[in-house]
Amino acid sequence: LVCFILCVSRGNGDCGLDIFVLSDSHGSLKWMMQAVERERPERVLHLGDHAADAVQLQAALPALPVEMVCGNCDLQQSAPQTLCQTYAGKTIFMTHGHLYQVKLTPYRAVLAAEEAGAELLLYGHTHRAALFREENLWVMNPGTCCGTQPITYGVVSLETSGIHCRIESLERR
Repeated sequence: LVCFILCVSRGNGDCGLDIFVLSDSHGSLKWMMQAVERERPERVLHLGDHAADAVQLQAALPALPVEMVCGNCDLQQSAPQTLCQTYAGKTIFMTHGHLYQVKLTPYRAVLAAEEAGAELLLYGHTHRAALFREENLWVMNPGTCCGTQPITYGVVSLETSGIHCRIESLERR
């Protein structure tokens, strides 16, 4: 398993990064753009199901780094099914979740993330936002930013002091 390392200095000696997490966009670029404009993240992680939306987001905002994994609806995408990366000294395991049967329970995905040495597991697939801690592992499902359901996304702040996670929602306008 290969992990990549990224560290961004905030100018105060703290190595940190603000990450926007979304999943299951299903063609809803409008909501993705609204959320990115609202949060002004330093990086976007898309957890699949219309990963092509992440490609469009990156084309619209070329200065914003966007990474993605494939979901069960991403048959033509070349993105990986899982990704383990280290940002600001914190290891994140990303998956859409369908390979781990997360609609039943996130347990298998939790085990995979722990095995990879991750401190944060990000998954989607269920369209239901969730945020909890499983021993030393933060677990986040940002829900869906598809306009047919409550529009939710995740925000992760990686700091030397730890990982800070929250789920946010957008109102349809």
